[in-house]
Amino acid sequence: MPKADPRPDTARTTDPSRALLPARHPLAGRRRPKLQLRHGEGDRHHLTSVQGLVALSLDALSSVAYGPEAIALVLVAAGTSRVRLTLPVTLAIVALLTVLVVSYRQVIAVHPDGGGSYAVARDDLGPRAGVLAAAALVIDYVLTVAVSLAAGAATLASAFPALLPYLLETSLAVLVVLTAVNLYGIADSARVLMLPTLLFIVTILGIVAVGLARTHPAATVGSGVVSHADEALGLMLLLRAFAAGCTALTGVEAIANGVPMFRRPRVAHAQRTELMLGALLGVMLVGLALLIRRDTVVPRDGVTILAQLTAGAFGSGRTYQAASVIVAIALTLAANTSFGGLPVLLSLLAKDRRLPHLFALRGERPVHRYGVLAVAVAAGLLLIAVNARTNRLLPLFAVGVFTGFTISQIGLVTHWARVRPPRWAGTALLNGTGAALTAVATLVLLVTKFTEGAWVVVVVVPLLIALFTRIRHYYDGMARELHLGTLPDRRPEPSPAGRLVIVALQRFGAMTGPALSAALSLGEETIAVIVSTDETDARTLRDQWERWNPGVRLEIVPSPRETRIRPLLEYIARTAAQEDRPLLVLVPTVRSTRPRYRFLYDQGGILLAESVREHVPGALVCVMPCRIDT
Repeated sequence: MPKADPRPDTARTTDPSRALLPARHPLAGRRRPKLQLRHGEGDRHHLTSVQGLVALSLDALSSVAYGPEAIALVLVAAGTSRVRLTLPVTLAIVALLTVLVVSYRQVIAVHPDGGGSYAVARDDLGPRAGVLAAAALVIDYVLTVAVSLAAGAATLASAFPALLPYLLETSLAVLVVLTAVNLYGIADSARVLMLPTLLFIVTILGIVAVGLARTHPAATVGSGVVSHADEALGLMLLLRAFAAGCTALTGVEAIANGVPMFRRPRVAHAQRTELMLGALLGVMLVGLALLIRRDTVVPRDGVTILAQLTAGAFGSGRTYQAASVIVAIALTLAANTSFGGLPVLLSLLAKDRRLPHLFALRGERPVHRYGVLAVAVAAGLLLIAVNARTNRLLPLFAVGVFTGFTISQIGLVTHWARVRPPRWAGTALLNGTGAALTAVATLVLLVTKFTEGAWVVVVVVPLLIALFTRIRHYYDGMARELHLGTLPDRRPEPSPAGRLVIVALQRFGAMTGPALSAALSLGEETIAVIVSTDETDARTLRDQWERWNPGVRLEIVPSPRETRIRPLLEYIARTAAQEDRPLLVLVPTVRSTRPRYRFLYDQGGILLAESVREHVPGALVCVMPCRIDT
């Protein structure tokens, strides 16, 4: 049976009229009870600096698992001895990392509402550069999820060969889990990621410290060098190694994109997190490069560079296996960076009317749920398309993020030149240097990896720009047609005739009385309408109605084909055409308080309401839910 809502009783306890009670009244001296915050309300459900490092930085930190290897794979083409040049190339990348960290700390201060490269480009370079940056960031975030999950599944399969035939299934299963965690709330996902992130940091720093303390590797794993010398060492090869190693910098921008998720003062927390990320990532990259140079670690079949360094530090026993599992988990969970950053970017695009407005909506928890679901669906489709093969995703990976890097640096140069704060020239020079370096890396990546899949980015970016532009044009046209933001010329006048209310019933029951009472309070005349499939059924319905005699006229609409929505819609449309007064259609529906049972209920009422809205111009539609506990 329907239950009355108990909330009015509790609502009275916060009635401001209590202030008018006499001084001797027993309730006059009581303090108003504080309303209990629900999950997601209040600042405590936003991120601290450490939680931000955990929730938004694992992508950048875990890139040490493939960044140094990408450098070595390029340099080994000039001979195994050239792999020692990994260290100077890594030092150049760390120098660029320093520039990016300083720049993104500035981005955080200038754009505390988040958005990163998109916000900088939109405000400082114009809308066209803004949509270009947004398209590049969307591609980067989706690829971050796909690459992280595919790499994590491959690493797990290396430790557990039985998983090798199920790389796609493993990736999709982890994607479902991450989606569920992020739908529950970003602060909760930060807690989930706390232990794996700390273990990963300790593992990598342990590999560096123990490895450097040894005079020679404890063990060697893998067999056969991946490639032989077939190129001469030159500037182009070094540029290719630099560009390939720059994949270790992906994820640095995520903190600037997710500033609204931090606790107040948000700017200070986010800047502190960016600094911690840069320091940790720089130490890890340089430490691993030192080990590669000292031990001349070259790419080998069946193992990664990081696996060889792990074996060199800890041996090939259980510690090696445990470290490999920790790295695999970190790579898998690195996808959480996109679940934190991309929904915020999508919400900004929605507020700028470049995506549907639903992406700007937030649920009870501080989560952009539609953005989270969009990330999950896009990454899942991409994983299915490439069968969760990491090597098919890597050529696309860094192009998008370095496009965003370049645009944000150029935007900051423009910003400082326009605002001209004290000592702005030095800051602008730093940002300009960063823009030049990232532009070179983007160009080299695009040219050298074009035939390996980078051409997809060249195709997808214009398509996304066209989508954002088309949606903006549609919303602008709608605003002009509806004159949004302007008041009407004339004051509204009431209709001289009263409103006619049609109540669309399914069958008589406990919800019939409340529905008719609501209808009688809404209009001058009320008509109850119900569909009958045969004459016997119609007679029964008529007899029941006359015995009850609610004082409302009943119209029985025949439906020989046992359809319900179309006969009701035709009756409502016919009545609307005959009447000169306003029409309101009241549609009672049943709604369970238990979400898992809602799909069992007839959705005909919702479909009827949508059909009336679409096919009966001018009619108002009111859906009246009747809540039950079953």
